[in-house]
Amino acid sequence: MTFKGNPFSLTVPEAAFESWLRDSGYLEVLDHRSSSSSSSSALSSATTSPADATLAYSATFFSLSATLFSLFTLNPLSKLTSDDFSRPTPSWTDSFFGSFESYSFPASPSQARLRVHENAKRFARNYATLLILFFSCSLYQMPVALVGVLSSLALWDLFRMGSDKLGLDHRPVFRQLLVRAAQIGTAVLLIWCNVPMALFCALGVSYLVLLLHAALRKLTPSKQPQRRRK
Repeated sequence: MTFKGNPFSLTVPEAAFESWLRDSGYLEVLDHRSSSSSSSSALSSATTSPADATLAYSATFFSLSATLFSLFTLNPLSKLTSDDFSRPTPSWTDSFFGSFESYSFPASPSQARLRVHENAKRFARNYATLLILFFSCSLYQMPVALVGVLSSLALWDLFRMGSDKLGLDHRPVFRQLLVRAAQIGTAVLLIWCNVPMALFCALGVSYLVLLLHAALRKLTPSKQPQRRRK
């Protein structure tokens, strides 16, 4: 038995359908489609001859290497806005970490780019918290840098107290000179205490964690459906 095509059916081109998914916010569908197409191609290559399978595995290896290399050419902060940091912090267990099934290697550089940009916007507050945590750990491992940060905070607190007592608000020129001198002194103190190195280590570790987590974390619906109360 054969079935005739419905003349009233609508055939949407693949590019137009993906564009509609992006504009409508169904990015998790694009992520799932990319992973499904990659797994189906890998399954079809496994059923070929051994020589063809070797070539397929080599092509897969180079594809994965290109995808991994493309991660370091991305700028995950390019699409961040101030609104991303004003949203509520997503749950660390359910949303940020998730389960073991919530992670997979991106099938292509385009999928990696989609995941990194979208997850960076969704988990902006989580990544900022990790940056502060890594910076605190760096200061704990570098006591001299910790002393430098505390000393700079104490310096500015003394400057504020002295400004209030001496009434420097009525002498803006003299106050501006003192502010410049305090800024120069703070910069010299922080550099001498090796605080920039601690900050650089925290930024490097945070950037690497952001890239890996955002690329491996599968996209989920931006709005979870609410459960009905009985």
